[in-house]
Amino acid sequence: MEKNGNNHKLRVCVATCNRADYSKLAPIMFGIKAEPQFFELDVVVLGSHLIDDYGNTYRMIEQDDFDIHTRLHTIVRGEDEAAMVESVGLALVKLPDVLNRLKPDIMIVHGDRFDALALATSAALMNIRILHIEGGEVSGTIDDSIRHAITKLAHYHVCCTRSAEQHLIAMCEDHDRILLAGCPSYDKLLSAKNKDYMSIIRMWLGEDVKTRDYIVALQHPVTTDIKHSIKMFELTLDALISFNKRTLVLFPNVDAGSKEMVRVMRKKGIEHHPNFRAVKHVPFDQFIQLVAHAGCMIGNSSCGVREVGAFGTPVINLGTRQTGRETGENVLHVRDADTQDKILHALQLQFGKQYPCSKIYGDGNAVPRILKFLKSIDLKEPLQKKFCFPPVKDNISQDIDHILETQSALAVDLGGTNLRVAIVSMKGEIVKRYTQLNPKTYEDRLELILKMCIEAASEAVNVNCRILGVGIGGGIVHQHELIHGSSFCAAELGHIVVSLDGPECLCGSQGCIEAYASGTALQREAKKLHDEDLLLVEGMSMKEEEIVSAAHLIQAAKLGNTKAESILRTAGTALGLGVVNILHTVNPSLVILSGVLASHYVNAVKDVINRQALSSVKTVDVVVSNLADPALLGAASLVLDYTTRRIY
Repeated sequence: MEKNGNNHKLRVCVATCNRADYSKLAPIMFGIKAEPQFFELDVVVLGSHLIDDYGNTYRMIEQDDFDIHTRLHTIVRGEDEAAMVESVGLALVKLPDVLNRLKPDIMIVHGDRFDALALATSAALMNIRILHIEGGEVSGTIDDSIRHAITKLAHYHVCCTRSAEQHLIAMCEDHDRILLAGCPSYDKLLSAKNKDYMSIIRMWLGEDVKTRDYIVALQHPVTTDIKHSIKMFELTLDALISFNKRTLVLFPNVDAGSKEMVRVMRKKGIEHHPNFRAVKHVPFDQFIQLVAHAGCMIGNSSCGVREVGAFGTPVINLGTRQTGRETGENVLHVRDADTQDKILHALQLQFGKQYPCSKIYGDGNAVPRILKFLKSIDLKEPLQKKFCFPPVKDNISQDIDHILETQSALAVDLGGTNLRVAIVSMKGEIVKRYTQLNPKTYEDRLELILKMCIEAASEAVNVNCRILGVGIGGGIVHQHELIHGSSFCAAELGHIVVSLDGPECLCGSQGCIEAYASGTALQREAKKLHDEDLLLVEGMSMKEEEIVSAAHLIQAAKLGNTKAESILRTAGTALGLGVVNILHTVNPSLVILSGVLASHYVNAVKDVINRQALSSVKTVDVVVSNLADPALLGAASLVLDYTTRRIY
């Protein structure tokens, strides 16, 4: 089987350490298992999966019908900082033998746990490619440091949000090896349709419990401030006891401080309290239904700020463990508390509400994207990572490939008077420019554009430029993406109608901005004045064969021609009205006028905004671009930016 230069199935090792990472890895594992013609799957289980106190959660992997290749007992008991370090060391001792036997092509590692750091370190030192899931996120504890350390060891990255993708790019990771896929657990969350959810609720919380009338609590220690996190847990339990609602409490994870948290639970009698059910583990399918129909979730688990938003369930996020996470409007933060009162008040505010469902972390299609990404990996590519560092200073050494080839784009500017095509380099330099008068008919324009692009592409070879794509000037860019519209005609801003009985536009309508303010429109008005001998004033002259242009109208206005001044004022007003419409529609933070006419219109546009715009948008800045060719450079930048990123 041939795929991207690979002559064999891709051997994928998925290593899972705990119940939380398995909920993210399981959908990917099912996807890999479903395509045996492309993949071979090896499953390695380690960490708290194999500890009875944490539910022996390896059993759910077996129940999902996955063959576990290796079980590694890597947790050193003690639940303190030293035990975490020793656990990493024990994993590092045991993993090399396993990886030598498996010889995977790639290892999939999830998240930010200390076990995952041991996995990534072992694989990197043994020259095994690493795919890291959920890199680039920010939470606010030692998990951040571990997550970013794994990012630097990983060769490929699957992130869940646009912000996480930007963080990875800022960390100098290769754009081509970053996939914005969404969270794999959302594939299951957004398709969860269990009509018998009441039986699950009753099984875990009792026969008399109703939907939206119970609480799910899940709180872990914060390893950078264990004493404070234990105090917060005490206050949380006190508040829950006072709130007097049926509550499902899950035991904390294996991090340092968890033993003390369990002692607090037992000291307060939580395991025997009639309102509480304390459990070590709930299968993920059932946990989904429990949080989906809860009156509230409380704690500091990432599940609260990530997955629970998919159901709109209210969440109270406690402390600093998830500081920096992107959250939906369903999350209420209690950063710190000295008494139970603040937490109790948060419960009173949140309990029983229903918020809009949030899809910040996924749209339910992460796994197909990840599988496609895996299939695209070329094992013949060099294993050594490349980092995309920002330029510090020019390197005086040279590379023959850089000498022979410059990455570039073809930019097209469809002006009213002229058609322009340019070869623009990655540095924003215009290598070659082509200009032709704009033909009258649509067919002739298309033919000329194609002809100019072909000519420019041919010339690019001669000037050692590799064309990455073609960009056309004009449009709306939102969150780094060009808005196309349903028929690829979005952002025809020049054809905003500003008058019902205005001059005829080339598009066939009347009163468009272009009919007033374009170079062609001003040329038309200049010609009318010239035909009536009203254009030329003292200080102006024209040769007999000279063609009347917009430049003559501008010159006449500068020299005191009142009719020319009136035409320019009307054009500026029309443009200003169009800008006001745009301000009211998309509320931009900045308006940039560009082109040769911009400086003549800017004051009129500002005046119209001041007179006509709503007060909420009047303060927008209006500036004139100082770029020589803003349309060409903007079109080129879209191509050059897009071709350096990968999104399936």
